[in-house]
Amino acid sequence: MRFGVPLGLLHPGAWKDVAVAADELGFESVWLPEHLVFATDLSLAIYPGTDKPGISPTTPLFDAPAYLCWLAALTTRVRLGTAVHLYALRHPLVSARAFATLDHVSGGRAVCGVGAGWYPGEWAAAGLDFATRGPRLDEAIEVTRRLWSEPAVAHDGRFFSFPEVAFEPKPVQERLPILAGGESAAALRRAARLCDGWISMPHTLESIRPRLDRLAALREGDRPFSVTVHAYWLGGPEEVAAWERLGVDRMIVRPWGRGREAVAKLEEFATRYDLTAPAPSR
Repeated sequence: MRFGVPLGLLHPGAWKDVAVAADELGFESVWLPEHLVFATDLSLAIYPGTDKPGISPTTPLFDAPAYLCWLAALTTRVRLGTAVHLYALRHPLVSARAFATLDHVSGGRAVCGVGAGWYPGEWAAAGLDFATRGPRLDEAIEVTRRLWSEPAVAHDGRFFSFPEVAFEPKPVQERLPILAGGESAAALRRAARLCDGWISMPHTLESIRPRLDRLAALREGDRPFSVTVHAYWLGGPEEVAAWERLGVDRMIVRPWGRGREAVAKLEEFATRYDLTAPAPSR
């Protein structure tokens, strides 16, 4: 089992120290969420399934791949991922370049977690139709795969069109992993058909099972595929084997209660779960 750390659940002032600690303690990855911009109109921010805004307009926002590039310079082995990046809010030439750059400066440690998003305010601010976010993301992923692997690419699609271009350098990794986040039917289809893996919302052993069953039914063939689960309520080391039996191979954990305890709690977790020997990156 690989263990990741969710930096987005901490104040940005702690990201550096926690990322460096995760790197030194044997955690496999660190993860940043992303939004492009928040509108001040909170009527656009009601989180699905609730009657309350899911954002605060004054929350500080950062460009996630750029911030991860900085963390790459401060670490040596931990993987650097987004959970998740709103990939289709930009042209795929821009997004593909950002993650290829991260992969180069980190020596091949980038993980591109993507999602369609739930918040219409930033799509309206960017002048894009929120209702098209899913197919727009699917097309962006397909374009990106070509940019990262083919010597020259031209594209004429529903959302993006450009004449033949060269895209160099390619990522360091032979196949920079793209993982799809989200739990809707469309998100699970995207993960199964277009991506190298899936990233869940926070779950317990019981609540994750129906999602994994649906995902398994959608998958075709035997190509490599990873399952990353946000598991904030992990019961102890003895529970890990049960997650592995379900097909989970990465758990994003939050062993701290208060942010100022994060580094100390990561140290305790690393000892309890025997993370002292760094796991190989992949």
